[in-house]
Amino acid sequence: MSRKLAVTAALALVGLSPLCARADTTATPATGAPAANAASANAATPAAPRKATAQERAVADRLEPLARAAFWTQEVNLDPTDVVAGDELASALRGLGQNAAAIDAAGHVLAVDPNNVDALMETARAYVAEGQGFYAIDPARRAHALSAKDWRPLSLLGVALTQVQREDDAQAAWTQALALSPDNPAVLSNMAMTLAAHGQADQAEPLLRRAVAQPSVTLQERQNLALVLGAEGKLAEAEKILREDLPPDQANADLAYLQALAAGRDGAGPAPTPVTQHSWSAMKDAGG
Repeated sequence: MSRKLAVTAALALVGLSPLCARADTTATPATGAPAANAASANAATPAAPRKATAQERAVADRLEPLARAAFWTQEVNLDPTDVVAGDELASALRGLGQNAAAIDAAGHVLAVDPNNVDALMETARAYVAEGQGFYAIDPARRAHALSAKDWRPLSLLGVALTQVQREDDAQAAWTQALALSPDNPAVLSNMAMTLAAHGQADQAEPLLRRAVAQPSVTLQERQNLALVLGAEGKLAEAEKILREDLPPDQANADLAYLQALAAGRDGAGPAPTPVTQHSWSAMKDAGG
């Protein structure tokens, strides 16, 4: 993706457009105050683009996804060697679902800094988001080799390995991740959802209970527990979690799915969507 094209498109989407020069139709007198004319000319000249300050960058990370992508695209255009901006752009594009563009942005960072762990992680995350886990394995492994004490590359590697049906290798990667970050909710949840996808909800449940007991637990892990409880037919406890965490309409919809899941499990109704399909979106690539 051309960076200049990317920023023009992104700015257009958020209602911005490049400045256009306009001819001054006001007649200019032959004589006048040169100082006043110079001041007027300077005022009409737009300031040259500059890189954002650290404070402006911090604010940008709190913007909604489209504006965030536009901001970081402009930063990359101003300085293509700014690897921090490149990493942020890749993340922002992935957040918009533009995974191919995210891979391209991360690739530009890696051309400048081949050992940039964040760019390797963003590359792997984008491939996982596309369902192309095979291509995520190498960058995830490289990221782990460069940052051996970081649990995130191993968590991401586990998801990638699961996508290529290497479940035993995935569990081994997650076991390594837990050695670095004991009782990490994201890793426990990933391990559990893989087990649930293979009909082992009874083994997934204790892992998810460990996950939701952690102070850093997220809504994702709690919803995964509700899904697994529903798969086991424990609807009352699943409903309690759903109604604590979700608006009534969404909780009702999810509960209806779990009821269908339980009915299919008992042979009392049509088989619902397999847990496997739900578990893909329920897995976390690397803690965010």
